[in-house]
Amino acid sequence: MPGPVEPAARKERLDRFLFFARAIKSRTLAQKFIESGAVRVNSERTDRSDLKIGAGDVLTMALHNRIVVWRIIAPGTRRGPATEAQGLYEDLSPPALPRAEQSPYEAAIAPRDAGTGRPTKKQRRDTDRLQDGAD
Repeated sequence: MPGPVEPAARKERLDRFLFFARAIKSRTLAQKFIESGAVRVNSERTDRSDLKIGAGDVLTMALHNRIVVWRIIAPGTRRGPATEAQGLYEDLSPPALPRAEQSPYEAAIAPRDAGTGRPTKKQRRDTDRLQDGAD
């Protein structure tokens, strides 16, 4: 008689996983997010919200203006508290860039102190002149 058979690894829909892991607020928003092409599963772009994923799969997403990489540990069965949701994946994301490195245009624009209000016409022309000279 053969040995005990292991049950098949549980798989979950991609949109449900993103909802359970608290990456997206609702399943409808998760479906729209996936259909926009912002998610890769195991380095392959997908637009199918019904794609089955399970433990060991790697998700790469453009989420909240940064690249997020997650290795799935468990597919989850419900949308529980945040501590439970964080146990569903391992975060492999690269560290976020410092604010100055995110936008190459910030260095070209004249710095303005917070609370100084809108620029005057002269200041705006000076800023435009700086930007036109950079192109």
